[in-house]
Amino acid sequence: MQENRRYKIFRISTVPTSMNNFCKGFLAQLSEEYDVVAISSAGNALKEIEERENIRTIPIHMERRISILKDFISLINLVRLFMKEKPDLVHSMTPKAGLLSMVAGFLTRVPIRIHTFTGLVFPTKKGFIKYVLIAMDKITCWCATYINPEGEGVKTDLKRITNKPLHIIGNGNVRGVDMNYYSQTESLLKISKSLREDNTKIFCYVGRIVQDKGINELVEAFSKLVKEFSNIKLFLIGDYEDKIDPILPITRQCIEQIREIEFCGYQNDVRPWLLASDYFVLPSYREGFPNSVLEAGAMGLPCIVTNINGSNEIIENGINGEIVEPKDAEQLYRKMREWLLNPEKVEEMAKNARGIVESKFEQQCLWDNIQKTYKELLSNKCS
Repeated sequence: MQENRRYKIFRISTVPTSMNNFCKGFLAQLSEEYDVVAISSAGNALKEIEERENIRTIPIHMERRISILKDFISLINLVRLFMKEKPDLVHSMTPKAGLLSMVAGFLTRVPIRIHTFTGLVFPTKKGFIKYVLIAMDKITCWCATYINPEGEGVKTDLKRITNKPLHIIGNGNVRGVDMNYYSQTESLLKISKSLREDNTKIFCYVGRIVQDKGINELVEAFSKLVKEFSNIKLFLIGDYEDKIDPILPITRQCIEQIREIEFCGYQNDVRPWLLASDYFVLPSYREGFPNSVLEAGAMGLPCIVTNINGSNEIIENGINGEIVEPKDAEQLYRKMREWLLNPEKVEEMAKNARGIVESKFEQQCLWDNIQKTYKELLSNKCS
């Protein structure tokens, strides 16, 4: 191998939206030193990545759900691509992309095969599907040469299915937080003021409007609060996914009928809503490492989260937020009520929120750690 040859790195995700969200800016920085190629299903987001990051992109369709025939076709396409391109390092994220690209990398003897587990689904599932998911994750681990759990919680879950070394990069989290972007500006303050009413206390949720995110419990808890408190509001920012993980019909009805619940839909820029809010709530059942909690903290919001992977690694109970148990609407209601009744306590947590995120999860620091990992692995490959 010629010493002056630029190493070729493939970054792979199942759908381009994931890569567009998690690798924004990083691929352009990475391409200064390496030949970087982004691989994902076709879509406008993949074209956006190509133009913004100034790198090559290659569309290969991958299904998010299990589909034996389509998955086999995707695997064959990846094998062909790897044989043609001969990458030095393949780094995948998202479950299906991880399974297919790690297997394809193993079959074509790609020297360095990294998969980042951003969260595991099997711990919350039961029956046959649980064993299918475990089998898929085991195959991914077996074919990978470097396994990167996003945080300590994901690492603990992975220890149940693999004996391979597990490497957390930095303090966890796959994206990090751009602290300059998530900060108060005059223009954001102007927009945020238009989103709130005087003397109104606002809870904010950002994420998919699905059962696994605890939306049923959040709406149930908030519907009790509106009977006790005037001048409160709940922002729900995100899209419904009725075909994958629908919320209960009664929950949907409450969202549509309770005037204090403002369904905002998906927003490309959530900063104005975060800045307009007083509290952030993520009552999720499972996470890898929730970016929404990091972003809320960066905007100075204290957070109520559930005691799950990732969330309990960001929130220090009583310091920058508080932790409740998942799937417990009553406990969530009591905590939200307590915050409304104790503004001084909440204000103290709010003062700590941004500093904790900046000290542990600043984006450039994470990027530097990932690039350091790449250099070490590629150096060992040649030694």
